[in-house]
Amino acid sequence: MLINCVAYENGKKLSHISIEHISDYLLKSGCFVWVALQDATAAELTEMQHEFNLHELAVEDARHGHQRPKIDEYGDSVFSVLHIVELKNDEVILGEVNIFVGRNYVLSVRNRTQQGFKSVRERCEREPHLLQQGSSFVLYALMDAVVDRYFPVLDVLESELEQIEEQIFGTSAALTNIQRLYQLKQKVIILKHAVLPLMEAMGKLYGGRVPEVCVNSQAYFRDVYDHLYRINTSIDHIRDTIGTAMQANISLVAIEESLVTKRLAAWAAIFAVATAFFGIWGMNFDYMPELRWKYGYAFALGTVSMICGFLYYRFRKSGWL
Repeated sequence: MLINCVAYENGKKLSHISIEHISDYLLKSGCFVWVALQDATAAELTEMQHEFNLHELAVEDARHGHQRPKIDEYGDSVFSVLHIVELKNDEVILGEVNIFVGRNYVLSVRNRTQQGFKSVRERCEREPHLLQQGSSFVLYALMDAVVDRYFPVLDVLESELEQIEEQIFGTSAALTNIQRLYQLKQKVIILKHAVLPLMEAMGKLYGGRVPEVCVNSQAYFRDVYDHLYRINTSIDHIRDTIGTAMQANISLVAIEESLVTKRLAAWAAIFAVATAFFGIWGMNFDYMPELRWKYGYAFALGTVSMICGFLYYRFRKSGWL
């Protein structure tokens, strides 16, 4: 589905144009065309391929979707894949945007997401002195918008981790905490898979040999890399903290089990003493012990009670009961 098709000249918007007139504006000096598609069909991608002379391998990747974040160079054009990460009802929704960039065109194709780039277009149009850089600045603006949308997701994940950490020492719901930690870890991994490959690929757009279409915007691409680096560092910190929280939770479970074992062992020891004495004396009640002593029964009960009471006192003092 076509969202926008706009022609620009020297950093200023000319007009919305039809697809049939794209080739006319591509021939004009100082002009470039910015087309935005959503959930494009195979026929639409084929039409764009003919209009912009897109490389067939890049079009094939866009057609199939579900690509790893990357930046590929095809002659004088650049093809980029970025993941769009958003949270809905405590679930991570993963979308994708494919960006084709040439000297005089930008084609963005977003899939499986309702997050548009209207604000990006408005930002570029408010800064004609930057938009004069051409299609490379649009590529930067799109990348910057996608990466900036990772920060709110990261904030939510950090807040969720803090809540779980507070509950680890405040409740005894160990199984629930472990489940929540694993679910959080899965969300963090999805974000990690969106950030790390793109961060590694960003090195192609600044410093060293850079695609010709991106030469004038290297400083801006470096800024995107810096944002990705910050996000990746925070993700690594969250993953480490999750691992530590899991170990702490497991340790608390082991401690709790140890306390239960101590209590059972203490009561078993107390009853073992009573069982031993009563087993020796038989407890058939004809006086006792040894065996017809008149006060034997009272002595037996008193002795057992005293020893059991002493053991209870010692276990209680040592924290076993």
